[in-house]
Amino acid sequence: MRNLISLADLTPGQLARIVARAVAFGRGDVEDRPLTGRQVGVYFRKSSTRTRTSFWSGATRLGADVITFGPDELQLTTGETVEDTARVLGQYLDALVVRTNGDVEEMRRLGGSPDLAVVNALSLDEHPTQAIADLTTLSEHFGELAGRHVLVVGEGNSSGAALALAGALTPGLRVTLLCPEGYEVPKSTLDLVDELGGDHQVRHITDPAEVDGPVDAIYTSRWQTMGVPKADPNWLAAFDGFCVDRAFFDRFGGPHTVFLHDLPAVRGQEVTDEILDGERSLAWRQAHHKMTAAMAVLEWCVVGTRD
Repeated sequence: MRNLISLADLTPGQLARIVARAVAFGRGDVEDRPLTGRQVGVYFRKSSTRTRTSFWSGATRLGADVITFGPDELQLTTGETVEDTARVLGQYLDALVVRTNGDVEEMRRLGGSPDLAVVNALSLDEHPTQAIADLTTLSEHFGELAGRHVLVVGEGNSSGAALALAGALTPGLRVTLLCPEGYEVPKSTLDLVDELGGDHQVRHITDPAEVDGPVDAIYTSRWQTMGVPKADPNWLAAFDGFCVDRAFFDRFGGPHTVFLHDLPAVRGQEVTDEILDGERSLAWRQAHHKMTAAMAVLEWCVVGTRD
């Protein structure tokens, strides 16, 4: 069993193979059901439409049986330790998909059982399977990612952090993180990007004038992640000029630029209807690839034959 808790735990080759497998699943290439006879748990303490459903759907398409747990359905809420929970679940399940929106270290403790593969379906600082879905969407559309440039706009949330790490692990891919001042990707993530080394081209800026365009893809997320309120009641003022509308898209895009959004969207806030529903938008195909990414990750973690 192998965990996927942070993209930083992967090698560039491992990430590339998982993405390639997700692209293949997107073509309908499921010749067998490699998770037949396996059991997958889905434990979400926070709301989810796409991620929870995509993991359930992906696991069943690969032949697994799935059990879902709500936020109050494990004895973790009554004082049982994370380690004891993992030790027991490892006797029942092959994999546990976890969303907490909390510290990733809790997931690492869950992943301490050698009999249980743990998948991070969103922690406070990273959304690794979302970045895999994003790379899958871009790979399917463009083919080779080397030489492509992705502009990530808005709050430096878990999706932005994951894309920064994905950029550090994908040779030749440029990732520019354009965040309002005070809402940047955490320094700890940027330090981790630097630690990954390689020839990564990940850049973090707060001034739109510094964007080196035209870019190949413009990516945004909702500004109020998971509905968590901002400390500053006037926080929206910091995001003035960061909405991806037609003027923004034309300023930084070119004739072949595509739009990405991890969804859900707050229409009229971080993106306009014209862009989200427009012919350049890959957001809906990107949502489909949350399922193919889930399939590729589960196969890699549980079966482990395609490494």
